[in-house]
Amino acid sequence: MTEASSARSARRPQRRHVLELAALCTAVAMADALAHTLTHGPSGPVLLCAAAVAVLATAGFHLWWSRRHEDAPPPTDTGATAPASADRAPGAGGQETVLWRMRTTVRDQPGSLAALCTALGARRVDILSLQTHPLSDGTVDEFLLRAPGALTPDELTRTVAGAGGRRSWLERADAHDLVDAPTRMLGLATRTALDSAELPLALRQLLGRCTIHSVPARSLLGRPLAEPVPTEGVLEEHRMKFRDPSGGSLTIERPQLPFTPTEFARVRALVDLDARLGQRVPPRRDVLTLPEGNEITVRRADTSDLAAAREMHDRCSSKTLALRYHGPVGDADRYLGHLLSPRFGRTLAVETASGRLVALGHLLWDGDETEVALLVEDAWQQRGIGAELLRRLVTMAAETGCESVYAITQASNTGMVAAMRGLGLPLDYQIEEGTLVITARPTGLPAPRVAQESVSIPDGSGRR
Repeated sequence: MTEASSARSARRPQRRHVLELAALCTAVAMADALAHTLTHGPSGPVLLCAAAVAVLATAGFHLWWSRRHEDAPPPTDTGATAPASADRAPGAGGQETVLWRMRTTVRDQPGSLAALCTALGARRVDILSLQTHPLSDGTVDEFLLRAPGALTPDELTRTVAGAGGRRSWLERADAHDLVDAPTRMLGLATRTALDSAELPLALRQLLGRCTIHSVPARSLLGRPLAEPVPTEGVLEEHRMKFRDPSGGSLTIERPQLPFTPTEFARVRALVDLDARLGQRVPPRRDVLTLPEGNEITVRRADTSDLAAAREMHDRCSSKTLALRYHGPVGDADRYLGHLLSPRFGRTLAVETASGRLVALGHLLWDGDETEVALLVEDAWQQRGIGAELLRRLVTMAAETGCESVYAITQASNTGMVAAMRGLGLPLDYQIEEGTLVITARPTGLPAPRVAQESVSIPDGSGRR
């Protein structure tokens, strides 16, 4: 507050007191004149009633005037600084805050939620969003909270328990959780509709930390694998089962937090949408120029490329296939159906100008981690194709929120090692009986440099 506004605020009560004193003196003078008139005039009763009405009107006006000027906020000048308040919301004034996702079960009776919100407010915890999941023995309330940084998870949990919450669950949240539930569901449905490979990622984003098992209908040897699942699906406390649109079964497990009927309905809606739309991949195609001037096309692949992939296998040497599959070369063809299925990950294919398939890069979902694998036809190796595929696959993993990406190869596969090192990311190496596992953390990976127009692949040390 400026000095001028402070002086005006100090003089305002003084002016009000002067006016009230003047009004009091005027009232005394009028009373004296009225008494003199009633004593000597012929119409005393009439004048007395009129005076009473005037006094009441004057008193009412004075009361209204006083309250209006006492309750009105003092005016502020442009550029004045507001005084600091001790009741600011968490995060104001530079105070450190933390976002939390919390679930707790309360009794299904009036006042239960109000008591919980009051307890959180007393700890200066701001409730950003709230969803309710009705159950048979209560209601699960899911909160997105902004809490003071000094408030520990144990203190927050004890506060909720003291207000009647039970079976509470708490984990850190981020800015992505600020989206409201309907908008979030529409976004996940859009992702699922555009790409078959997005369903497992959409389910993981919807449910948080969970494990998704996609079991094919039959094994590589033709034996039945998937258990029969009812059309409407199965809901258990920590497990949900659905019919996989590809013919097998889809099982979702979350040991740390029970599933609710609301979550079950949302997952079933996404699975039904995926089944109705059938297999689909984005139509994007990127044209690249190799160092020697040849043009190739990079695009998404699926099971419709199975025949072309088998032909590429026939053109690959036994050594190349052994480095890729780490087992009997004869089993390679049987893996292709699994590798090309969008249900288990994403696959990039490289085609020549004539449309011949010469390389495949796989990104396979594996819980919180993701595996990458490459296969480049012998005649097209040492041209930078493998390094380009690997960079694109790791970028995809980063965009989907994968915390780590690993590649399984042999210690003698110098091409794959060089390609992983060419990513410019921190790497972890584990060697066991000749098998090398290289793990990269894709956080902070730069955005892809390749747009939809033709670009050139550099001839660097990361070639394969």
